[in-house]
Amino acid sequence: MKKIIVIALVLGNMSMLTAQNQEKKGIEIAKAANLADQGFGSLEVNLKMILKNKNGQVSERQMTNKVLELIEDGDKSLVAFNTPKDVKGTATLTFTHKIGSDDQWLYLPSIKRVKRISSSNKSGPFMGSEFAFEDLSSDEVEKYTYKFIEENDGLLKVEQDPVDPKSGYARRLVTYNKNKGYRLETIEFYDRKNALLKTLIYSDYRQYKSKHWRPGRMTMTNHQNNKETTLFFSDYNFGLELSDEDFTENALKRIGN
Repeated sequence: MKKIIVIALVLGNMSMLTAQNQEKKGIEIAKAANLADQGFGSLEVNLKMILKNKNGQVSERQMTNKVLELIEDGDKSLVAFNTPKDVKGTATLTFTHKIGSDDQWLYLPSIKRVKRISSSNKSGPFMGSEFAFEDLSSDEVEKYTYKFIEENDGLLKVEQDPVDPKSGYARRLVTYNKNKGYRLETIEFYDRKNALLKTLIYSDYRQYKSKHWRPGRMTMTNHQNNKETTLFFSDYNFGLELSDEDFTENALKRIGN
């Protein structure tokens, strides 16, 4: 009996050590990815959004996205719609936070008002797309717990569980490319019932400033409703001198006027 108990204790300790090692390696990969892209400062990029419904019908929207990098906290981001006419002037402002819920606002030109997006609504669709409002936030290491899954030819797969209890996801499976500056390759999103909800694929990468990898295309496929949203990125501009003043509620209102 004593021998059985000792074997069980040894196996239990080994399992605990394996879990701890997986968590440690997962965090290390996330930190390496964060450090690899640090220092871009600010940028502006044009986007074309293609929405495809389950019947294959498509619609198109044109947007611009500005991002301000903050080292001490999460990044600030502003997305503004330029076309079509029914969404022109609509804009979303996101303040990502390393600790606690992110702050988000939506400006609707039809009512000329800025609405704050509550934490409970951030799992909802962003402007009818397959991206959720929470997908607009920058990836900060502190927002998840981690478990390393596997490495295959330089591709590192890490499970990330959101710390925020109001997240729409139970977990994400993220694939990093260690040989290309730990850039993101794919993210698999699992809903609160732990069923596969969406897959995001990054492609057509280019490197800027000999360091920063940015995709030319991101495709989000929803496996549960058979819809798809593709974002095409063009004219990345890292030379802008953006500041906090470019990311305010007044900045949102100016877009719609």
